[in-house]
Amino acid sequence: MGTHALAQQGGDATTAGFEYIFPAIRGVQAGREYYVSMCPLRLIPKIFLFDEDELAPEVRAQRVLNKGRVPALARYILDNPDDYVFSALTASVDGAMRFVGVSDQGPGLRVGQLYIPMASRFLINDGQHRRAAIETALKENPPLGDETIAVVFFHDAGLERSQQMFADLNRHAVRPARSIGVLYDHRDELSQLTRLLALKCPVFRNFVEMESSNLSARSRKLFTLSALYSAMSALLQGLELTGGKDTERLSWDYWEAVDDLIPDWEEVRRRSLSASEIRKQYLHTHGIALHALGLLGNTLLRDSLDPDEWKPRLAPLRNVDWSRTNPDWEGRAIIGGRVSKNHQNVVLTVNFLRKQLGLELTADEQQAEDAYQRGER
Repeated sequence: MGTHALAQQGGDATTAGFEYIFPAIRGVQAGREYYVSMCPLRLIPKIFLFDEDELAPEVRAQRVLNKGRVPALARYILDNPDDYVFSALTASVDGAMRFVGVSDQGPGLRVGQLYIPMASRFLINDGQHRRAAIETALKENPPLGDETIAVVFFHDAGLERSQQMFADLNRHAVRPARSIGVLYDHRDELSQLTRLLALKCPVFRNFVEMESSNLSARSRKLFTLSALYSAMSALLQGLELTGGKDTERLSWDYWEAVDDLIPDWEEVRRRSLSASEIRKQYLHTHGIALHALGLLGNTLLRDSLDPDEWKPRLAPLRNVDWSRTNPDWEGRAIIGGRVSKNHQNVVLTVNFLRKQLGLELTADEQQAEDAYQRGER
């Protein structure tokens, strides 16, 4: 990008006759030219604008910025300066863009420089949260400004076209399943531990769906990786552990102890029962049950990490009727015959398990239990 492009963007006389110069590649989509360039991060907050938040949705070209997402995105950049990855921004330009190729024929027609008047307005169609995160990260780590991000420039053909671009860019965006997010996350220690258990622990090995967060009716798996991750998060939260092998051993021991008290899991591993029938008839393989078992274990482990102390206290779990026909689950883990895993249902499910083990409820859990008993479900 040309050095004279460092001037502030604006439409007054100070920018008249001046241009931004971007190295670019020219392409065509739907008969319209567009350009792909690289822009230094330090310039992103200066030249790319949002719609004003005060505008009504029907006269904006994008959604209002969700400021709650920005700190996590900025932290991602700051915590991973050597291997963060951001996809391209997409922007509309309401000025007269002019492209000059490096030659008049051949590949040089598509590679060259893009000239955009400084008086132009740049409007982000896709990537507003990335832009805000970059601005936040630069305040804490200014040297990041020398790095670049890909930008795709389209000519601004008016509000209706910009709104359509936003809709089209997001129409087919599919958030990856949480399970595959856990599978591919090599930074998060809990993800690493969850993968280890899923692949190595005899309780879970060969019976965890590693990619999808939902199991098909005929799946031979008992659990999903995302459900196991939630259970592990609940199990280990707030525990003062040294990490590494000690945490691995503790987690391994806990789930093997649970496995001893739920014989159906072993029956599936022995092929005496099918995974699909177990999931259909019982609750203990579902995400809400794993989460509740994690929370239950967390309570026991907070009192003592010694297996000789917490394992005997877990023993009454053997007497729990996990069948989905058990009326005790209705309104707790099951609503109208369907398993539900919202926060309130998790609380009510772990309440039931706590009572089976003779454990006291917290004030919030007791409040939820009282409401349940009154029929306020």
